[in-house]
Amino acid sequence: MKLTSDQRERYAKHIIMKPMGEEGQKRLLESRVLCVGSGGLGSPVIQYLAAAGIGTLGIIDNDIVEMSNLQRQVIHAGNLGRPKVESAKEYVESLNPDVTVVAYEMRLNPGNVEDLIRDYDVVVDCSDNFATRYLLNDACVLNNKPLFHGSIFMFEGQVMTILPHEGPCYRCIFSSSPSTDAARTAGVMGILPGVIGTMQATEVVKYISRLGKSLVGRMIYYDALGMRFDEITVNKNPKCPVCGKDPQITSIDAENY
Repeated sequence: MKLTSDQRERYAKHIIMKPMGEEGQKRLLESRVLCVGSGGLGSPVIQYLAAAGIGTLGIIDNDIVEMSNLQRQVIHAGNLGRPKVESAKEYVESLNPDVTVVAYEMRLNPGNVEDLIRDYDVVVDCSDNFATRYLLNDACVLNNKPLFHGSIFMFEGQVMTILPHEGPCYRCIFSSSPSTDAARTAGVMGILPGVIGTMQATEVVKYISRLGKSLVGRMIYYDALGMRFDEITVNKNPKCPVCGKDPQITSIDAENY
């Protein structure tokens, strides 16, 4: 593709950097990214990926905008009662006309996940529950799709990049889902998803532009109260139920989630 004069102006601060350059920006404009969730984590991810010029941005969410969301879900102001995917689509289209938004007002489930991720280059996990988190991990590993994980809880967050066949997956660390999903009922510091979501978006832009070193085999843990980032080395687990030597999960089955 050839950049227009408007695109050269819009992305000038990208293009001027030699490691990124025009080729890196073209890769972003030609890329297709699926964002699962448009809430706390999805808001900064969608905001910055759209600003960066991701060509096609898929957004899946079945929720509506509520007053309690606005403390952290910064792209939904003025849209109370509307579907979040509609609100997010409207935000992106007002921010950057280069981005084509595909809105899926639905809930991700074992019956649709593989069809949804198939048309995208990478997937960003901005979900708020363990069932979706494990489902995305397994579907992306089985279909060889890069997955960019982020999660938050009260004052803490974590970020990890999962490149199937190159490093460990989410189940290598947490082999099975806990019986309770405390994160869904606990509070969260409103600024926290901005930090974690921006890190996820950074990893996506780096991967697509072929820049730097990704968080494969490493997890970044962020403690907001202590203002501390810790890097945790994550090794591939040979007994992992989805990517280990003798996997127990070889297809997406509703009973696993």
